[in-house]
Amino acid sequence: MTLGELAVHRLGYGAMRLTGAGVWGPPKDRAGALAVLRRAVELGVNFIDTADSYGPEVNEELIAEALLPYPSELVIATKGGWVRSGPGVWAHNATPDHLRKAVEGSLKRLRRERIDLYQLHIPDPIVSFEASVGTLADLQAEGKIRLIGLSNVTREHIERARKIVPIVSVQNRYSFADREWDYVVDYCEQNGIVFIPWFPLGAGKVAEETVRRIAAAHGAQPMHVALAWLLQRSPLMLPIPGTSSVEHLEENMLAGSLRLTKSEFDQLAGVPELAFSR
Repeated sequence: MTLGELAVHRLGYGAMRLTGAGVWGPPKDRAGALAVLRRAVELGVNFIDTADSYGPEVNEELIAEALLPYPSELVIATKGGWVRSGPGVWAHNATPDHLRKAVEGSLKRLRRERIDLYQLHIPDPIVSFEASVGTLADLQAEGKIRLIGLSNVTREHIERARKIVPIVSVQNRYSFADREWDYVVDYCEQNGIVFIPWFPLGAGKVAEETVRRIAAAHGAQPMHVALAWLLQRSPLMLPIPGTSSVEHLEENMLAGSLRLTKSEFDQLAGVPELAFSR
């Protein structure tokens, strides 16, 4: 798969879980968190997703500690636009001034001269979206960002952003059991934009029963099936399953070799809306 001009494997790793409870503070097992990051790269993962708000700052620091010197093919994506004041507490700040400081902070923590992919974490309801995206475009022109992506956005947001700067990725919540953003996935595929789904294993009784039945038929785990469905949903889908366990990480990577039948794919796609996790 190509992300902008960068080649990435179709299963990435989302590092958010490598923090304390409520995505706050350091992990309980720092050595274990570092081991997960190193094992991900050993398994061939070359796309790691993080954000300055995970910790905050802790997540980016862990990545640098675990993986420096970075392999030449490793793509690290980070995000800005949320600020934190405590466990489970998130507040908007996508002002130009904050985004500039956020990018500088991420560069310092990741110990990089340029960020491979920088994503606006979420549009700020009281800040001009064009001003936020325009700031990222300016930072790209200054050589501090290589590629620009968006997160938690609508098609309208993407279209508005593309009038300012090329957008190479969109990261929204999405799974076989949560297809609110189906139309965004379709738009991204039509326009060569990589779609990065988060929360890939949907909840709900019908969804759980369906995925477990199909997993049993393949001798696989439900997460494998959920990830396999995403990979078959679009050739531009880049799932980033996250875990704080090396064992679970190794299990998740098996999803790349699982192929669902058309009937199984359709059964999962047919999970009713009432089963969606909100």
